[in-house]
Amino acid sequence: MLPIPRLVQRVIELLKRYPGVIALGGFLSGIGSFILVDRQESLASWIAIVLLVSWVWLMLENSLTKLFARLFKREIPQPLLRYATQMIHQESLFFVLPFFFVTTTWNSGQSVFTGLLGAAGLISIVDPLYYRWLAPRRWLFMALHMLTLFAALLTALPIILHLTTAQSFKLALVAAMALSFPSLVSSFPINNWRNGVALVLITLAVGGGGWMLRSWVPPATLWMTEVAVSTQVNNREPGDSLKEVPASRIGGNGLYAYTSINAPRGLNERIYHVWQKDGKEVDRIALDIRGGRKEGYRAWSHKQNFPPDPVGRWQVRVLTEDGQVIGVLRFKVVADAQAKNQ
Repeated sequence: MLPIPRLVQRVIELLKRYPGVIALGGFLSGIGSFILVDRQESLASWIAIVLLVSWVWLMLENSLTKLFARLFKREIPQPLLRYATQMIHQESLFFVLPFFFVTTTWNSGQSVFTGLLGAAGLISIVDPLYYRWLAPRRWLFMALHMLTLFAALLTALPIILHLTTAQSFKLALVAAMALSFPSLVSSFPINNWRNGVALVLITLAVGGGGWMLRSWVPPATLWMTEVAVSTQVNNREPGDSLKEVPASRIGGNGLYAYTSINAPRGLNERIYHVWQKDGKEVDRIALDIRGGRKEGYRAWSHKQNFPPDPVGRWQVRVLTEDGQVIGVLRFKVVADAQAKNQ
C-alpha cells in the first residue's frame, strides 16, 4: 500500500489533471436529484443530506483538522484541504444549477442570481481563476462561499425537511449571515469597538440586502409544468390557453389563471396569483398547493371582477409567500373591434 503522503499526492495530481470531473459529478448528481424529486423518490433527500454534511465539514474544517492531528499525530496536507474546499464548492454549485436553471424566470431579476451561480461554477473549475484571482481576494472568496451555501440550503431544505420556500429562504439567509460574521472577523480583526460595530452593521446589511432582493432569487424546488389563461376549467383541466381575449368574453364568466406546479413530496405551500393590469396590481388570490405529484399540483384562480375598461396588457404573477416569482402568465385584453379585425 502506498504511504499516505504519496497517496494524497497522487489524488491531488489527479484533481489537477482533471479538474472538471468533480464539477461533472456535481452536475450529474444535481440532474439525478432533480429527476428523483420529480419522480417522488426519497433518494433525492439522501443526495441533499450528503451535500449538507460536506458543508458541515467545511465549516468545522479547522477544528476537525486539529482533532485529526491530535488523534493520529499527523497533519492533513494543506494542498488536500484546499482541494477539498474547491471540491465542495464545485459539487454544491453544479448540484444546484439544474434546479435554478429550470425555476428561473429569465426575463426578470432572477436571471442575475442564476447568472452569478453559473459564473461561480465556472470560476470553481478553472484553477487560475479560483486560486490566483479569487482566493487572494478574501472578500470575493467569502462572497462565493456564502452564495454557494445559500443556494445549497435553498435547494436542500425543502427536500430534506419539507420546509416551505418562505421558511427555507429565511433559514438560508440567517445561516449565511451567521457564517459570514466569523469570516469577516478573521479578515478584518476587531481592534476596537468601532470595528466591532462596523462588522455587525455590515453583516446586518448583507441580510437586509438579501431580504430586499428576495424576488430576484428563484424558488429552487418549485417550477410550473403547465400554465394557461382560459375562460373555463372543466374536470380540473383548462380550456384553450389564450394570448388575446376580447373584452366582451370576460364580462360574464371572467377568466381563469391555471397553473400546475411541481413541488417536493410532503411539501405544503401557500402561493399567490397576483393579477396585474399594465403593471399595476388589481387582485391577489391565495392558493394552497401540495407536493408529490409528478405532473404538478393543479391550482387555478378565477377572476370575475374586472375594471370597467379591461383593455390592456395583463399579467398573472405566481409568487411564494415571501414574494419569490415562480412564473408569469401574460395575455392581452383587446377591444372587440380590434379582435374582429384580426
